[in-house]
Amino acid sequence: MKGLLVLGVLTSSCIAVNAQKNNNVPVGMDLKYEVQRAGYKNSDQALSLLRISSTDKKTLPPTGWSVFFNGGGLKIADEDAAKATVIHVNGDLFKLVPKGGSPALIQEYHLVSDVPKSVSDLPGGFYLVWDASPEKGVLFNKVSVSSAIDRIKAEQELAAKAYTQNQLVTNIPAAKLPAVFPTPLSYKKATGAFTVNSALRIKAEPMFMAEAQLLAQALSAGLGKSITVNGPGSGPAIVFTKDTVSAAEGYSMRIGPQEIRIGASTAAGAFYGAQSLQSMLPAAFFAKTQKSVSLAAAEIYDKPRFGFRAFMLEVGRNFQPKTEVLKVLDLMALYKLNVLHFHLNDDEGWRLEIPGLPELTEVGSKRGHTTNDANNLLPSYGSGPVVGVNSGSGYYSRADYIEILKYAKQRHIKVIPEIETPGHARAAIKSMDARYQKYLKSGDNAKAQEYLLRDLQDKSVYRSVQGWSDNVINVALPSAYHFLEKVTDEIISMYKDAGADLETVHFGGDEVPPGVWTQSEAAKQVMAKDTAVKNADDLWPYYFSNVNKMLKKKNLYLSGWEEIGLHNVVVNGKKAMVVNPAFKEENFHTDVWNNINGNEDLAYRLANAGYKVTLTNVTNLYFDLAASRSFDEPGQYWGGYVDVDKPFYFVPFDYYKTMKEDTRGEPIDKSVFNNKVRLTEAGKSNIIGLQAPLWSETIHTPERLEYMLLPKMLSLAERAWAKDPEWATEQDASKSEALYNTAWSEFVNVIGKQELPKLDYYAGGFNYRIPAPGVSLVNGSIAANILIPGLTIRYTTDGTEVTKSSPVYKQPIPAKGTVKLAAFNQKGRGGATITLKN
Repeated sequence: MKGLLVLGVLTSSCIAVNAQKNNNVPVGMDLKYEVQRAGYKNSDQALSLLRISSTDKKTLPPTGWSVFFNGGGLKIADEDAAKATVIHVNGDLFKLVPKGGSPALIQEYHLVSDVPKSVSDLPGGFYLVWDASPEKGVLFNKVSVSSAIDRIKAEQELAAKAYTQNQLVTNIPAAKLPAVFPTPLSYKKATGAFTVNSALRIKAEPMFMAEAQLLAQALSAGLGKSITVNGPGSGPAIVFTKDTVSAAEGYSMRIGPQEIRIGASTAAGAFYGAQSLQSMLPAAFFAKTQKSVSLAAAEIYDKPRFGFRAFMLEVGRNFQPKTEVLKVLDLMALYKLNVLHFHLNDDEGWRLEIPGLPELTEVGSKRGHTTNDANNLLPSYGSGPVVGVNSGSGYYSRADYIEILKYAKQRHIKVIPEIETPGHARAAIKSMDARYQKYLKSGDNAKAQEYLLRDLQDKSVYRSVQGWSDNVINVALPSAYHFLEKVTDEIISMYKDAGADLETVHFGGDEVPPGVWTQSEAAKQVMAKDTAVKNADDLWPYYFSNVNKMLKKKNLYLSGWEEIGLHNVVVNGKKAMVVNPAFKEENFHTDVWNNINGNEDLAYRLANAGYKVTLTNVTNLYFDLAASRSFDEPGQYWGGYVDVDKPFYFVPFDYYKTMKEDTRGEPIDKSVFNNKVRLTEAGKSNIIGLQAPLWSETIHTPERLEYMLLPKMLSLAERAWAKDPEWATEQDASKSEALYNTAWSEFVNVIGKQELPKLDYYAGGFNYRIPAPGVSLVNGSIAANILIPGLTIRYTTDGTEVTKSSPVYKQPIPAKGTVKLAAFNQKGRGGATITLKN
């Protein structure tokens, strides 16, 4: 199969004209990058061809320009070593610099790289810069990026594997499926049904008025008639009443022919009762106006397993508009997730307006071509040379953020702001460099250094995992803490104005590379004054101790990634990060993602030591990881592959038990869990909940965000809300497997027949992922099945593309010619195509 990726198809002739001073060079140019073959010189590398073509009959000179691009891990092939070289600029930005040759309408360069495993491995964001105009980036008219490596056999093997896995799924009639999702603690059928129609009334006690109003809005939209709360009249009603439900987010609901009674002891409980009622509404209710719908009589008692049910949205690498954030909040509310961890900055972008520090958004929120980051950050993740035209640029104003907070509060969602420090902080560092230069020019040296984040005398050399050489805040500087306190105070002010609670600020702590601060004069001064700081490694606990003190003075606690609870020690002659007992009584809340490469038990070690832990395991809960090993499947794969099954079979208190795959997507060697720490009873009390992050390196649009988010989020919701399933606690392996297969079948049937049809319309509709069919050759015929019942498989036998009008697969197809199959939802939108050539 040939993977094709088209990036940067923007035209800017004005930029091209202004970028050059020589009228004899081309204005119009196309660029084509193609991976041609694997096995370059009998190695494990691939050979690619980069071709630049003039489109206006003017030759392109052999030197005097460079082509910039992001990613790809490219080097010039040996045969073209005299023609060009590839230089690493910073981060994931590189440039091809030609060294010689002849003028021509087409200039070509061979490059080598690792064989791409995924479309996400391909480079992107190509643009040209003339040496005569180094400040200006020139867009190509057309850019195509593709791989010619034949992957049909590999794709067929994946389809056959999926076919075998899909055979475990039983098709369950919709009438026999659970009525409420996520699964409630107790659901008992009763006699009769309640009719929802325009005669409906809603009654609520004062403490539940806000929740009743939200439900009234939803029902009014579906019925096409305004439903009021506590209005006059009599007849069938939905009643919100205070009850003796003990759980803070618990509720009871009794559905009878004349009344639905939602009881709760808190507003949150009443809200979740209303969400369960919405869960029972058919998809048609959200698709178009209904005269009436019936809800089967039942008695429900429900409460969540975990009080912390989180989704992390990262907008630093690629920005998402406010409208999409509000839409995600609607989705979270429907499925009873109650924490939005909002990752607001990273190396590639600062996304929140901070009054008093305008440079953070004037510089740090923008990406485009630059030679010095003075006015904007350099391009990353294919964002290209032009500022403000795509997801590389953007920020939330103070008013935007307050609106988001209010919207979330109405839906009982806490928003935890993350200001990533001290690493992953390049956007902040460069913004404060711009501030420094501004005030230095005006002669105000004190103001210039007030919020400076780097030691101007630091000679330390390092390189982060993402390729940056200048992305770590110098934690020895007093000005760094002035900056953090200023940002914190402004965030506190926003929450106050929104009327939203703020209990914590997440200050990151992730992926600080070795080598930082080792040659810093400021760091040496701290070591000279503080006997506890003997070397650069000791600056780590020094930093978080200072941040913790600052937050405690404001009645806030510190949240961060697992590293805030770790420190460097020498073990068997080598440095290792181990649990730091110094902060275990400080109420540090740690998000633990690392359960690979020897750290399988890290979450349990931190919890057992007394740290509060949110399980954020990369192997099961990282939604930015690709759903399959298919080349064209978007997403990363460094931590494995995460489809809808991985969060579903995650067992929070014993996740070793159900680990099935390693980070390569291969069957896991269970011996890696030998001698690993087990979670103690005390440790269990420190597991506060689950969290699924969605990092945005490969997410450039709201549609892609929704594709990566759904239906995975439904698995997260089920595991975070529903009680510990029987299959997770059953000790007999064969019984556990049988119980799991039954639960899994029920779950995917609920997804396909109830939830996805609803999500076609809910909150304007979501672009959820539709899986490719499982396909296998059986007795000379092509058999197909689908992971999610309710989706429809269609096919063609003449090599043409499958559409919503193609024949429906009902029985095995003769294995002749080129057969293509794809699954479609009820609206006629299709997923990935499987191609078989016979």
